[in-house]
Amino acid sequence: RYKTSGMLWMMQRAAELAGAPLTLLASPWSPPPWMKTKRTFNGEGRLLPSCRDAWAWHFVLFVEKMQQMGVPIWGVSVQNEPEAAQAWESCLYTAEEEKIFIRDHLGPALEKRGMQGVKVLIWDHNRDGMFERAALTYADPEAAKYIWGMCFHWYGDPRYESWPPRAEVPYLDRQNSEKRIFELRGCAGFENVRRVADLRPDKHLLFTEGCQELGGRPLSQVMGDWKLGERYAMNIINDLNGGCEGFIDWNLFLDEYGGPNHVGNMCVAPAICDSRSGQLIYQPSFWYIGHFSRYIKPGARRVLSSTSRDALEVTSYLNPDGSLAIVVMNQSEENISFWLKIAGGSVGPVAATAVEAPARSILTLVADD
Repeated sequence: RYKTSGMLWMMQRAAELAGAPLTLLASPWSPPPWMKTKRTFNGEGRLLPSCRDAWAWHFVLFVEKMQQMGVPIWGVSVQNEPEAAQAWESCLYTAEEEKIFIRDHLGPALEKRGMQGVKVLIWDHNRDGMFERAALTYADPEAAKYIWGMCFHWYGDPRYESWPPRAEVPYLDRQNSEKRIFELRGCAGFENVRRVADLRPDKHLLFTEGCQELGGRPLSQVMGDWKLGERYAMNIINDLNGGCEGFIDWNLFLDEYGGPNHVGNMCVAPAICDSRSGQLIYQPSFWYIGHFSRYIKPGARRVLSSTSRDALEVTSYLNPDGSLAIVVMNQSEENISFWLKIAGGSVGPVAATAVEAPARSILTLVADD
């Protein structure tokens, strides 16, 4: 399938253009129906205990075959969204089931084949449940020894999605005649990333899926919406500051309808390819992602940074070449002036410069001395 669909060629061509091998994570959405308690690809089926060995060896053989075709697999997650019974391909795992599968089947199968270098990641679902899953799974040292880390998604934010539970927290605006305002909260769970990092600092964290679902809206209604670009940057900054080490978007590009998608779950992507005209239309998220991907290089290490203004969101990284990349976003409608200060120990900053973050802006500052 990978050969006939063009997927293999696309991955090989992307590696050529990048000038280096791609770091590829393989994430299964469903075992074959005959391996499941409910014999369908979708819905609430689970992996049959009697099929755990067979499914583990499927992982091994998949990684081997991809390697033979010149596309090495860096890592695997056990299951995409293991707590969601979806209209599309899905398979449910409790923490106990995922732990047993890794400890007694997947980990030993990879080890037996000499594939200890293939990273195994757990969870691959939303932030709201990641701390509980980490605590339960990492508690078993025989399972934890096979686990490189945890991966997660961003869904659950009612500011951008129609399905999550929502709560309005009311306030009075003291600077605007005590006008009633509210903050909208759901189950985005930003703080859980740092909690998992604190729980097991020896393990790793990777963001593996995020996109803006259309939720029945036509793609034309959200094309060019810069707020969606801000959503990307807000999530990336929060997650990087929480200990996350990388970001994977769900879609590189989609067509003029936000697809194709075999169950009609249309979305926005960083690039829209109009199949009728052949035009490639970059969306705001493409440019926002670039503020991180172009300036924060592989192997960079996060540098602690802070801001004295709540409206400014910031993350900073020291690159292997010694350059310091600082990404600052301002989602407010006001221009905000600030001093960029680079620490020099107890004597105070060794460098300081005045900067203005325009309203609704993102900027990347690079210090290379």
